[in-house]
Amino acid sequence: MKQVLQSYRTGELWLAEVDAPHPAPGGARIHTRASLISAGTEKYLVQMARKSLVGKAQARPDLVKRVLQKVQQEGLQRTIEQVQEKLNTPIAMGYSSAGVVMDAEGVGDLRPGTRVACAGAGYAAHAEVNWVPRNLLVPLPDGVSFEEGACATVGAIALQGVRQAELRLGDRVLVIGLGLIGNLTAQLAAASGARVFAFDLSQRAVELALQTGCAAGTSDATRVLDEVMAFTGGHGVDAVLIAASSPGNNGPVELAVQAARLRGKVIAVGLVGLEMPRDDAYRKELDLRMSMSYGPGRYDADYEERGQDYPLAYVRYTEQRNIQAFLEAVEDGRVVLGPILTHRFGIDQALDAYALLESDEPSVGVILEYGEPEAREVRPVARPASAAPGPRRVATVNRAPGIGLIGAGTFVRGVLLPSLRRTDARLVGVVNRTGPSAENVRKGSGFSWGGTDAERVFTDAAIDAVVIGTRHRLHAPLSLKALEAGKHVFVEKPVCVTPDELSALVVAQRRADRLVQVGTNRRFSPYVAKVREVFAGRADPLSIQYRVNAGQIPADHWVREAAEGGGRLVAEGVHFIDVCQAVVGAPVSRVSCAPMGGGPSAIAGDSFAITLEYTDGSVAQILYATEGDRGLPKERLEVFGGGKVAVVEDWSAGTVWSGGRQSKLRAPRGQQKGSVEQLSAFLQALATGVPAVPMDEVWHVHHVMFAAAAAMERGVPVETAWPCPDAP
Repeated sequence: MKQVLQSYRTGELWLAEVDAPHPAPGGARIHTRASLISAGTEKYLVQMARKSLVGKAQARPDLVKRVLQKVQQEGLQRTIEQVQEKLNTPIAMGYSSAGVVMDAEGVGDLRPGTRVACAGAGYAAHAEVNWVPRNLLVPLPDGVSFEEGACATVGAIALQGVRQAELRLGDRVLVIGLGLIGNLTAQLAAASGARVFAFDLSQRAVELALQTGCAAGTSDATRVLDEVMAFTGGHGVDAVLIAASSPGNNGPVELAVQAARLRGKVIAVGLVGLEMPRDDAYRKELDLRMSMSYGPGRYDADYEERGQDYPLAYVRYTEQRNIQAFLEAVEDGRVVLGPILTHRFGIDQALDAYALLESDEPSVGVILEYGEPEAREVRPVARPASAAPGPRRVATVNRAPGIGLIGAGTFVRGVLLPSLRRTDARLVGVVNRTGPSAENVRKGSGFSWGGTDAERVFTDAAIDAVVIGTRHRLHAPLSLKALEAGKHVFVEKPVCVTPDELSALVVAQRRADRLVQVGTNRRFSPYVAKVREVFAGRADPLSIQYRVNAGQIPADHWVREAAEGGGRLVAEGVHFIDVCQAVVGAPVSRVSCAPMGGGPSAIAGDSFAITLEYTDGSVAQILYATEGDRGLPKERLEVFGGGKVAVVEDWSAGTVWSGGRQSKLRAPRGQQKGSVEQLSAFLQALATGVPAVPMDEVWHVHHVMFAAAAAMERGVPVETAWPCPDAP
């Protein structure tokens, strides 16, 4: 299918041929009929991408700060690799479209053929086919066309600003900036019963606003304040809605403060500077409000991705209900779109549409048209044919192993792929939820094919092993499918998010006679090998202290969701349990785990202390803290035993104390977390049939992890078993 993409490195736009998205639960695939180019937002993205790296850094100092933190925590080389991968990942343009439902999974109220408006960056893109979550879909009223429906997301942005203003019949309102969103803001304010004064530096934009419902307006910046005062009888307006797009420019907010009445409201809808004159705003006791995009639910993964709606009685207008209300206003004629939809292009001429935005030709609403679904066939990208595999019972691979990759997110591109490219593996196929990402990884890493259908990985005879780097909830289902297809598996940690999934995997792996290796990379660090050498042949038990300065993540981060990410103990704790297991080498017999924190910034269950008791008498204590300062190195491992002490500092330096002397643990320079070594060990295991980590140990570590979670929940120690038991 065709899709408009942009390079964030260079700003280049192109019309790509990529795989259509694969059906997935919780949403629907949509044949796009029309999509709207949001001139302000998309022009800003293009201009930002065209900046040099220095220019990007100056425009986004927040991102520079995050990069510097990552350098401090993970080292310069790894940070550079991750930044390069991010810059090389194409951006899917567009976020407001309309079309026809092709198919839906787990969405009983949307049938194939239903006409819908679609919302969301990354979902309602300029593409022939999109997969969109249910809460970002709204059926089109019968009287609303596809091109009108394609305006619904932008309309919801304008409507949310109007709702923030809490307008009443007869209120006087000033709208600053009369582009696409500004014009719709003015129309919706007028439809709410307000009398609207329109201001823009473009006389044409002002005339269009007067044509579509504004009571008065001007393009003269020297007279606008006088005319606003005349419009309001000298009192000033009840509310100012700033819809201009002028990053860093404080002119609009300064005008808003001057034009507002005493105790009036100033609503920031567009991207502008917000350094208002403090004394003037204070003396008027102004109410400054931000309008958050389409409305409540925006940026909430539970709402947008997992379909959890807000109860109408408590949140009357969510982003979905704002879209619905806007479409109803269009159907009733209270919002008129015809005059502001100034240009139309076929999807094949999409680049001409973007060229228009940067030309001198006036434009407001620019529509991309896609034609009737029956008139075009959405074809997968051409790819080499591959026969379905026959039954295989040999656990070794007697050739350079063929790799199929499922999941091409930030971590995979920044960590796994650079490490994988350093091996001699054959990169056969890559699958991701979105076709552009899969195609970008295919080209950038040398895979033979890329697409959106994971079934192709399981049926491609050239693929010997599947590397899984998706979100955690998919790890077990995809691993099970790979084992059933006779493939070896390398899966990012954790291998699963529930004990039942673990039992199923144990049975499936033993039945398939295939290897499963989990991405607990730290055990493959050269420092772990050195520590094991220090305590080789020991007769005494070990005492281990492992401190992790993990740092906080947003309260709504998907890792914290039990069903999606497993929570931080399951998602991250397995790393550190595995390191202790690798050092001790004996089974864990009992686990204790206590939550920590409780301060105002704490998130329940994010910080914890685990105590592991081993059958040989060793004890390991893992302190996982999220409320510390990120300036402290993230991890510190201390191992005591037999009159010796070994310390590893954040996998970048190590020291041994023995016989009253201090010496260095020698390892390659830089942070050595074992990312490359773990994949090399996996490939070697494929050739020899001997797991890099004994399978019973893989399962035992996860069994201990779930025991730790149970111990934290129950508040009592939990006994563990070796090896991990089979499913009932």
